[in-house]
Amino acid sequence: MSKKLKVGVIGLAGIAKTHFPGWRQSPHTEIVALADVDKQVLRQKGDELGIDRLYQDPLDLIRCKDIDIVDICTPNACHAPLTVAALQTGKHVLCEKPLAPTPKDIRRMIAARDKSGKLLMTAQHFRFQSSAQALKKVIDKGTLGEVYHARSWMLRRSGAPTRPGFIQKKHSGGGPCIDIGVHILDLTLWMLGHPRPVAVSGVTQRRLSKQPGCYSDWGGPIPKSWDVEEFAAAMVRFANGATLVLEVAWLLHHKTTSEDMQMWLYGEKGGAHWPDNEILTTDYKAKQHSNTQVLSTSGIEPHALECMAFAEAVVEGKPSPVPAEHSLDVITILDGLYRSAASGKEVRLA
Repeated sequence: MSKKLKVGVIGLAGIAKTHFPGWRQSPHTEIVALADVDKQVLRQKGDELGIDRLYQDPLDLIRCKDIDIVDICTPNACHAPLTVAALQTGKHVLCEKPLAPTPKDIRRMIAARDKSGKLLMTAQHFRFQSSAQALKKVIDKGTLGEVYHARSWMLRRSGAPTRPGFIQKKHSGGGPCIDIGVHILDLTLWMLGHPRPVAVSGVTQRRLSKQPGCYSDWGGPIPKSWDVEEFAAAMVRFANGATLVLEVAWLLHHKTTSEDMQMWLYGEKGGAHWPDNEILTTDYKAKQHSNTQVLSTSGIEPHALECMAFAEAVVEGKPSPVPAEHSLDVITILDGLYRSAASGKEVRLA
């Protein structure tokens, strides 16, 4: 393809700033239009990026016939309707995580994708970290054997984003499960090769955010409008017999300066830890344990790389780098966690 793909970005006040470098570094794309409901933010970003096609109504951008890719960086509740609209007008779509807050919404998006014949990708940037890429290659070679258990967590000591788009369920769909849980859960399922989840038992908590004077290092005093969980944990069972223990939190008395994100995988031949990228094995005959590190080289910033990978997939006719079906598994598990927490019972997943 000789001409560059034209990109329109919707939602400019948050994560979009990490996407702009990728679209600009890619040899296949150029940003031609921006949309945001906040006129001041829209003008500011337009001036900053040298773009004069500015829209307060995102549907006006989506209707532009010359735009090839729509990049959706809005609050979660807007993901599904904007994605479906963009696909229906023949656009490829990169959508920020979570792809949508509910499995039903993601199925709508998949149906629109299939009908349009265009690509749909979830922006799960941790997959594009050099350390994750290196570990994935080793695991895919069978180094761990069959992995039968995993432990994953993403925990913050005082790291709640306090904007309405995160702490009000009508905008976000949930708390840390939806905000940061999707990161570590997606990464873990990817490393495991996406076994089919069949059941989940979960709990959610709001303890610290209700205490007088509670605050967040990431956003100041806790607003009264907060109506989502601050902590969640789950046990997930998969069709192949494997299990996963998941923990996520914005507010927790946990020993970390900012954020603790870890994943442990336990297989018949060995174990693995990320982000240290260690492989742990035992020679039972020699009665000897060994820990070896999977080396990786620093590369392009992951948010930028995910945009570049999507553009390359569009140009070369490759599958989506992060298929919507993978995100459906993630949200099906988290939705099951919420339902289990509400009922106090294990939930079977369809």
